[in-house]
Amino acid sequence: MTALTLSTAAAPGLRADAIVIGVAKGADGPVVAPGAEAVDKAYDGRLAGVLETLGAAGAEGEVTKLPAPAGFKTPLVLAVGLGAEPEKDASYDAEALRRAAGVAARALAGSKKAAFALPLTDAADLGAVAEGVALGAYSFDAYKEQGKEAKAKKGKGPLVEATLLGAKPRDAAHKAALARATAVTEELNRARDLVNTPPNDLDPEAFAAVAQTAAKEHGIKVQVLDEKALTKGGYGGILGVGSGSAAAPRLVKLSYTSSKAKKHLAFVGKGITYDSGGISLKPAGHNETMKCDMSGAAAVFAAVVAVARLGLDVNVTGWLALAENMPSGSATRPGDVLRMFSGKTVEVLNTDAEGRLVLADALWAASQEKPDAIVDVATLTGAMMLALGSRTFGIMANDDAFRSALHEAAEEVGEPAWPMPLPDHLRKGMDSPIADIANMGERMGGGLVAGLFLREFVGEGITWAHLDIAGPAFNEGGPFGYTPKGGTGTAVRTLVRLAELTAEGDLG
Repeated sequence: MTALTLSTAAAPGLRADAIVIGVAKGADGPVVAPGAEAVDKAYDGRLAGVLETLGAAGAEGEVTKLPAPAGFKTPLVLAVGLGAEPEKDASYDAEALRRAAGVAARALAGSKKAAFALPLTDAADLGAVAEGVALGAYSFDAYKEQGKEAKAKKGKGPLVEATLLGAKPRDAAHKAALARATAVTEELNRARDLVNTPPNDLDPEAFAAVAQTAAKEHGIKVQVLDEKALTKGGYGGILGVGSGSAAAPRLVKLSYTSSKAKKHLAFVGKGITYDSGGISLKPAGHNETMKCDMSGAAAVFAAVVAVARLGLDVNVTGWLALAENMPSGSATRPGDVLRMFSGKTVEVLNTDAEGRLVLADALWAASQEKPDAIVDVATLTGAMMLALGSRTFGIMANDDAFRSALHEAAEEVGEPAWPMPLPDHLRKGMDSPIADIANMGERMGGGLVAGLFLREFVGEGITWAHLDIAGPAFNEGGPFGYTPKGGTGTAVRTLVRLAELTAEGDLG
């Protein structure tokens, strides 16, 4: 991962491969953003005009390269667009800084060191830029050939080091912001690695082993239930989904505790390490990216580890419901009835609606500890993608205030989300003539139906929310902002922010 450092050094004397500055879209053309004063001065105050001549407008995501001015020890100036210039006396939005830093970091792939002279009004801005750099520089090349010749073929490696200019290395708030950004982005990038790992190398057992190693490193208590323990405990949902695979399912419990904690949060993640659809096989063209169906578990895992690294004063338990959904002679069939961990029975009408089955068992297990709130995270329904697109996740909850708080936390950290309802009239569609509930209901509003199903397995009186991250969890298009192609690590920052707010007493 890109090393992040703070510096008060003057831009002209800094040795680096490039210096990154911000340019905004002003009413009369491009405007050089604060932080780049020394660079602008070296161009005799005409840097905005030079950039405009080169075609720069300051639009978000725009990159313009130009030779550094005389006297600079850095050979290149990279101007990155920040979008619209803020109103007078207003500062740049943190997400605009985060995205610009990410674009610049990706553009500087192959560089050893870059200096970032973007606007830093306070420690929060510093944290946003640091996050953007670390996330934008991400690459996944574990499966590429190694060696010098192979390196030349596979392209440039990520930016090695980034120095944030205008920051104060000895300032407590600045140091804390950098430490937070480092912990969160390192774990988020680890979640991306897990999502990008092919399913032949990341089955439930392998995922559980990764969690065990990380837990040991960061002082997190871990418990892994294998197929024997799941059978003994009556986890019919997880076992039913995993019954068609040669790779046995697992339920992993990660427990971070603080002696000063007054609240307890439970995070539950869907961890289908590969989803073929089971007997209800997915159609051609829908299987190729199904290694990403464990993105919810990856997000929960990363969030718990990040919370532990930050030492937050809140107890957080993570539940990873891990299984591989495959068709075989032993697979669950449409029409089968499963007895869940809660004791309820579920008629399986579609084996490709498997995520809700593993989550149901994990939600009930989490409920037994009576946490103050439960949040589950899952790539659950294509219906949510139809509703919200590929960059926004949906939030459902049994408590309106909690749903609003989660939405605000998501927006604060730059993860687009939208509150969704749980209409009670859709529950009737899941009535089964032979079981307590069916795993399918009405086709219209399918994402909401899935949320209603999950609500059935949350303990009475427990505040709960469901994040359907089917859209933004895996980016099949080109990279944008600080988001790479492939696994994105979405929801990690929202969960961490929720834990921070809870630890600070800002949530009821």
